[in-house]
Amino acid sequence: MTTVEQAATSNNLKRETQLSLAWRQFKRHKLAVFGLCVLPIFILVAVFGNWIMPYDPNAVAADGVIGMPQPPSRKHLLGVDLYGRDMVSRLISGAQISLSVGFVSVGIALIIGLILGSLAGFYGGIFDTLITRLADIFLSLPRLFLIMIVNSYLPPNIYNVMVVIGLFSWMNIARLVRGEILKIKTLDYIHASTALGASSGSIILTHMLPNAFAPVIVATTIGIPYAILLESALSFLGLGVMPPQASWGNILYEARQWISVAWWYWVPPGVLISLTVLCFNFIGDGLRDAFDPTLRGK
Repeated sequence: MTTVEQAATSNNLKRETQLSLAWRQFKRHKLAVFGLCVLPIFILVAVFGNWIMPYDPNAVAADGVIGMPQPPSRKHLLGVDLYGRDMVSRLISGAQISLSVGFVSVGIALIIGLILGSLAGFYGGIFDTLITRLADIFLSLPRLFLIMIVNSYLPPNIYNVMVVIGLFSWMNIARLVRGEILKIKTLDYIHASTALGASSGSIILTHMLPNAFAPVIVATTIGIPYAILLESALSFLGLGVMPPQASWGNILYEARQWISVAWWYWVPPGVLISLTVLCFNFIGDGLRDAFDPTLRGK
């Protein structure tokens, strides 16, 4: 076996050991394991929702009583809303919308944060000053009200909600990436890569970002539930996903006047929002503990 092959084998074993240690630490966080068991169920329901919905979520049931939500029955397990639409189908459709907003908007924020954070940390100087000051300005503003103002000038649909939330959610990721890049670029192997003539882009993509990704993963898992809550708040206020398209937020908005008489109308979307947010937060806490070297072996 050559020296290069030995080094590659050693690196693979080291990476496998680190992953096994991280998984062992993650499993100690019981709530994180609970979130990891429950969240895939929601994701699978959303992915295959079009095939498992018992009814069209926007179709008025022929046996529905328009103007009054009806309680659960054998035909409609969670009842129907005030337009006679099946609540199970509406909740599944709402899962597709809410989870899509969470993943896509955080994906947009992740791309922006990785690019700006890498530029700020690697080049420093004017890049660092401009990007960090821009992030500070965005962080100093009340994000929900800022998103509400911007979104009020746009047609209320799911795509605009995704983009607007993503454009106002990159700051923490950028600051995390900047801090990790500043720490990593002082290491010897970065200086060696520079001396060997590697380009800045190659160094950032190949050597820096992979080693800076652990805190970013944690921030992402925490950012997704925040985006879901933002979408729910916007839809509840009539600035997000518009009826008849269902989201958990606008279902709650429709159910607000029936709180005292129709529990099946508002409890399920409220529970689903809360449980989804908690699962993401639990997983984020578990990942934070798993990637924290000070907790290894405890």
